[in-house]
Amino acid sequence: MITLHDTGVFLAGGALHAAAPISQAEGRRRTLAWQILQAHSVSGDPEKLQVRFDAMASHDITYVGIIQQARASGMREFPVPYALTNCHNSLCAVGGTINEDDHAFGLSAARKYGGIYVPANQSVIHSYAREQLAGCGKMILGSDSHTRYGALGTMAVGEGGPELCKQLLKNTWDVPYPSVVLVYLTGTPKRGVGPHDAAIALIKATFGSGFVNNCVLEFAGPGVAGLPIDFRNGVDVMTTETTCLSSIWETDDETRGFYEAHGREDAYKELRPGEFAYYDKYIELDLGKIEPMIALPFHPSNAWTIREFLDNAPELLAKVEADARGRWPKAQVNLTQKIHDGGVWADQGVIAGCAGGLFDNITEAADILRHGSCGDGYFSLDVYPTSVPVSLELTKIGATADLLQSGAVIKPSFCGPCFGAGDVPAHNGLSLRHTTRNFPNREGSKPGEGQFAAVCLMDARSIAATARCGGRITPATEIAYEPVRHPYHFDRGVYEKRVYNGFGRPRPEEKLILGPNITDWPEMGPLADNLLVELAAVLRDGVTTTDELIPSGETSSYRSNPLRLAEFTLSRREPEYVGRAKAAAELESKRLAGETPERLQDLLDRCGAKAEETQFGSCVFAMKPGDGSAREQAASCQKVLGGLANICYQFATKRYRSNCINWGILPFTLDEGTAFPYEAGECVFVPGIRAAIRDGREDIPAKVLTADGGTADILLHIHGLTLEEREILLDGCLMNYYARRVN
Repeated sequence: MITLHDTGVFLAGGALHAAAPISQAEGRRRTLAWQILQAHSVSGDPEKLQVRFDAMASHDITYVGIIQQARASGMREFPVPYALTNCHNSLCAVGGTINEDDHAFGLSAARKYGGIYVPANQSVIHSYAREQLAGCGKMILGSDSHTRYGALGTMAVGEGGPELCKQLLKNTWDVPYPSVVLVYLTGTPKRGVGPHDAAIALIKATFGSGFVNNCVLEFAGPGVAGLPIDFRNGVDVMTTETTCLSSIWETDDETRGFYEAHGREDAYKELRPGEFAYYDKYIELDLGKIEPMIALPFHPSNAWTIREFLDNAPELLAKVEADARGRWPKAQVNLTQKIHDGGVWADQGVIAGCAGGLFDNITEAADILRHGSCGDGYFSLDVYPTSVPVSLELTKIGATADLLQSGAVIKPSFCGPCFGAGDVPAHNGLSLRHTTRNFPNREGSKPGEGQFAAVCLMDARSIAATARCGGRITPATEIAYEPVRHPYHFDRGVYEKRVYNGFGRPRPEEKLILGPNITDWPEMGPLADNLLVELAAVLRDGVTTTDELIPSGETSSYRSNPLRLAEFTLSRREPEYVGRAKAAAELESKRLAGETPERLQDLLDRCGAKAEETQFGSCVFAMKPGDGSAREQAASCQKVLGGLANICYQFATKRYRSNCINWGILPFTLDEGTAFPYEAGECVFVPGIRAAIRDGREDIPAKVLTADGGTADILLHIHGLTLEEREILLDGCLMNYYARRVN
C-alpha cells in the first residue's frame, strides 16, 4: 500500500530510476519544488531561501493579532492580496460581542489597508484561497497550519502570525532549502475509498518516524491522472499532519478544469518535473490498495483500516481509555461501552471544513444516504459545505435535499468542528469526523473537569455509510451504492455580492474599529546579558501539541486580547503553569523596578550573578513541542506571562520554533539522550546568553539550580539561527526588532 524509501531517486518518463545521465545536483534543479521556491526567493543563494509570497490568508482567530503587530511596526498598506476570512469565530456564543467585534475590525482593516474581507459563513479560509487566490506556480502564506494548495499547483505554507507580519512589511520568509520527497502515486482508488483514507494512511506511514519532517512533498506518477481535483485537494490539505513543510503536485487537465470552472483559466499552467528530476527520498503509494481508514484518538497517525479496528475494537478502545485516563485522571472514560449488538457504535458524524466539506465528498455522502436514514437514536450527522458557492451547487443538484431527507443537518461554512467550537458530543461520546485533526480536546470537551469525548477521523464516505447504519461504524466499501460524479459549477456572483475586495485600493483615512476586547500587545524588554528561568512546566509526553500549549475552542474568542488569552496557557495540560509563570514575572517586574526580592536574590547568589545583568522569567520543558496548529499564540501567551525560553530535544515543527523566536523565546535544545530529571520550580541559569546569541554560538553551557540546593551542569544548543533571528532574540521580539529600526 505505502512504502517508504530513505534513498534518493530520479523521475523520468513517469517512471522511477536509481541512476541518471545527470548529477543529483542537476536533478534537484528539475523538481517542481526547486523551480517554484527559487523563483520566489530574493536571496541569490539557492540554499538559503528568502521568499516573497504572492498572496496571504488569515482567519478571525489570527488576523487581529497579525495586523496589530504589523501596524505597530509601521505597515501602511497590504503589499499583496491578503484575504481575511471569518470561519473560526463564527459561532458567537461565547464572550458577548467580541467575535463580531473582531469581524468589524477585519472589515475596517481590509478597507484601510487594501485587503480582502470574506464575511462569516461565506467560506472557510482554505476554500476561498483555492477558489480565488491559488494559481499554478504561485506561493501563498497562511496563518493556519493547513495552508496547503499543492494540488492546484500552488506551494503554500502555514506559519505563525509574525511570519505574515514580515510579509506585510515587505520582508521575507527565510528558510534553508528543504529536502524534497517524491510521493509516487499509482493505481486507482476503489469505490468507497476517499481522500481521507489515503491521507490517513500516508500520515500513519510517515508521522512517527519524522520521515518527511520539514520536507516538501512532491506528488507525481501515473496515479495522479485518475484522481478528481477534490480528491487531490483532500489529500493535500492533510499533508500538514505528516509535519512536512509544504507540498506541490504536477498539474494536468483535471487541474485546468478546476480553474476553468472558477472562471480563472489564466491561473492554470502545466507543471511537471523535468526529466530525471532528483528527490532526496521517495514514497510509493498504491491508491488501489488503500482501504477505508479510521484514526483513533488522539492523533491522525493512530490509524487502522476500519475493518482492522472493528475486528480488534475491545483492545484498541481499551488502549485509548488508558491513554485518556493517564492524561486526565478526573475523566470517567468509557469507550468500550460503544461495543454492543455485534458492532461498534458512534454517537455523531461530522463532515466539515477544508478537508471534509468539499463538493465531491458531500455529493458521494448523499449518494450513500439517498433513500436511507440516520435513524432516530443517539447518532446524528452534521454536514458543513466548505463555502456558499459549494452549498449553492449542492442545493441545485439535489444533494442537499437527499441529505436532509435522510435526517442529516446542513450547516453553514464554519471550521468549528475541526477545533472544538460547535458539535461538542455528550460525555463519553464518540464522534466520527472528516476534519483535519483529532488531537486531545479538539471536540470541545473539558476532561480536566471530568468531561470526556473522543474524535475518530474517517472519510465522508464511511461516515455516510455509518449514518445509513444508524451509527454502527461501517466502511463505505461494504455498502451497495453507485457514486455519481457531478460537474461543478461555481457561481461567482455569491462572492461579488458579499466579499469586500479592496486590494490595491487602500483607504488610509478610514479608522480601525476597535472593540473593547481588542488590545495592544504588552511591552516586552530586550534580552539581558544573563538569563535565569524557572521551570514552570515540565512535560514528558512524547509530543506536546499547540492545542495543549494554548487550547482551541472557547479560547478562540479571546485571541484579540493577549493578556486575557494568556490565562488559558497550558490550562488543559498543566493547570499550575499560569500561576508559576505569573509568580516569576512578578519577581522580574520588581527587578526591573530596582528591587530584588529575597527569593530572587537567593537564586542570583547561587549563580554568582548580578540582578542588573540577569533577566528572570519562566521556561517550559517539553520533549518535542509544537505539533499541530500554526497559531502564534502557542508561543506569544508564554511570552505575555514572562516566558523566556523553551527547552526540548527537538521542535516538532519549524513553524512553532519560528513562533518562539519571533516572540523572543529562546529555542534551546538538548542532545538526544541527555538526561533532564528536573521538575517544576527548579531553575536554569544561562550566563552570557546575550553575547552567545550576538556571536552566533550554538553550544551554550548552563547550570541547573536544583531543588536540593545544588547545581548541575547542562549543555544547551540553539542551532541554525539566521542573522535576523539573532537580532529578533536580542531585541526581545519581532515587534521590538521592527520598532527599533523604524525609530
